Amino acid sequence: MLFPSREFLFYFLPLLLIGYYLLPFRGRRLLLTVAGYFFYGWWNPKYVALLLISTIMDYHFGRIIHRSEKPATRKMFLVLSVIANLGYLGFFKYFMLLNHTVAGAFSLAGLGYPRTLLDIKIVLPIGISFYTFQSMSYIIDIYRRKIAPAEDIAQYACFLALFPQLIAGPIVRYHDVMDQLPRPDLSVARFYLGLQFFILGLAKKVLLADNISPLANRFFDAPSLASFSSLDALVATVAYSLQIYFDFSGYSDMAIGLGHMLGFQYPQNFNTPYKSHSIGEFWRRWHMTLSHWLRDYLYISLGGSRGSRRATYRNLMLTMLLGGLWHGANWTFVIWGGWHGLWLVIERALGKRHPILRLPRPLQIVWTYILVCLGWIAFRSASFDRMAEVLRKLFSFERGDNLLLTGHRLSLVMFGVGLVVAFGLRNTWEISREPRVLKTLGLAALFAVCLLFLFGSVTHPFLYFQF
Repeated sequence: MLFPSREFLFYFLPLLLIGYYLLPFRGRRLLLTVAGYFFYGWWNPKYVALLLISTIMDYHFGRIIHRSEKPATRKMFLVLSVIANLGYLGFFKYFMLLNHTVAGAFSLAGLGYPRTLLDIKIVLPIGISFYTFQSMSYIIDIYRRKIAPAEDIAQYACFLALFPQLIAGPIVRYHDVMDQLPRPDLSVARFYLGLQFFILGLAKKVLLADNISPLANRFFDAPSLASFSSLDALVATVAYSLQIYFDFSGYSDMAIGLGHMLGFQYPQNFNTPYKSHSIGEFWRRWHMTLSHWLRDYLYISLGGSRGSRRATYRNLMLTMLLGGLWHGANWTFVIWGGWHGLWLVIERALGKRHPILRLPRPLQIVWTYILVCLGWIAFRSASFDRMAEVLRKLFSFERGDNLLLTGHRLSLVMFGVGLVVAFGLRNTWEISREPRVLKTLGLAALFAVCLLFLFGSVTHPFLYFQF
């Protein structure tokens, strides 16, 4: 079920909120759990079983790890949990990639590969990467003695099935909400704040991301790029950088807003990342909950920066390569992760001697944004060949008909608005939280405009649903 849909806005959410505020506490927790499973199963009911299995398994493993005083027993159940979680995540997400990679290796070696294996199609359960990471962080934090397990399985099931962040984040850890689960903060001020986040996130998605997307899609999805100019390649690349930012940060804002409406405070996930002065800073501002997860559970586990410089660079690169692979079953995502890992290593190696630091701060932002956009080309391209074709087109300085500058008036207007919002305005977390009459009227008008756009065109799924 999509947040920007009739089913969610006019049926699911109002009915849930009415029931939630009328029921006593224990009834609320059960309602949230049932609503989460219903919300998740709306897409494909059979995959609800995966969420249920993960819940039951990690709840019991967590209690065993917490109660046991034997290091070997604690480590054994930690390993079992990690293998199980990564096992079904890997099967659903990477079987197709591995299958076709092996088939390609067989072909290069002149060997035949069974056609029946190539014909296997695995459907990726929506949101599996997000709730798997949440479940893994729960187990690892118990193992590290950072948290105690949930009081009962009902509380843990409620945590893992909370529908706002269930499908595309933010990646919420148990310690983020464990003190809020017993008694959510239900107040008029928090509910108003939730509405503010939700409406601004909806506007990012419906008005900006969905209207900018044709500029990127027409170029990157074209059968051939021969008719496009280098300016088209530039516009499409920048357009995609705006599309993915407003699409994903819009979802995060809506999820955080829904959390506030239900009495929960979720962690920030975006902090105007395109204002960053370096790639390191970009990753402190972009998809912050994933960055923190990778740092705490992967980078530090690999050794972090505790070893030699060479080991630190290796750990940075491995973290980013695996972070890229987490995003999808395509080697172009690994290239994207490696690109960011390379610049993180360069920045760490040069430190204050980095030549970019000598530039005025606005030029540092421009340089960082260029690097990020070059990375987005790999991220958006469906194959190595298309990635190379886009890069050739971008740097060939070819003149042409500039196809993206004609016939896309609304998209170009929103493209310009998007640039102003991304680089010139404050982010959602920096906007005043105090209720004001004019602000309330403005939010109501913005919501009405979103509805006009939403129900006057095709609804686009969130980009991160595929991850």
